[in-house]
Amino acid sequence: MEKADITFRTRKWVRPEDLNANGTLFGGSLLKWIDEEAAIYAILQLGNGRAVTKYISEINFVSSAVQGDLIEMGLTAKRFGRTSLTMRAEVRNMITRQAILTIEEIVFVNLGADGRPQPHGYTEITYDRDRIPTHHLTETLDED
Repeated sequence: MEKADITFRTRKWVRPEDLNANGTLFGGSLLKWIDEEAAIYAILQLGNGRAVTKYISEINFVSSAVQGDLIEMGLTAKRFGRTSLTMRAEVRNMITRQAILTIEEIVFVNLGADGRPQPHGYTEITYDRDRIPTHHLTETLDED
């Protein structure tokens, strides 16, 4: 993934609680961060707080990180389906730019109030803030 391809970026500081028994970044911590960032990205692209993870393709761990490293996570939308959004993820060391992980496909599905897939009506990435949900998710849960 080229630098220009990354459309969403979050930075993390690798701390002691993020390490595995080998003293390197625990893969489970990294996957949790990626899934959370992908969820936020999907919510903003689909304009719905009911977007959920459907599928994560092969996870390619290229290198690791150690305590004190600064890492950055990038996501880019690859395509919009009728009810879904497919993204690509890359994590790299912020200082060295060395790749840490790539995931070719993360798929999120847009859900309706009934919890079933619902068409979202979008076909292109937005960089505007106009798709931010206008209500808190718990408000819509109370209405159901």
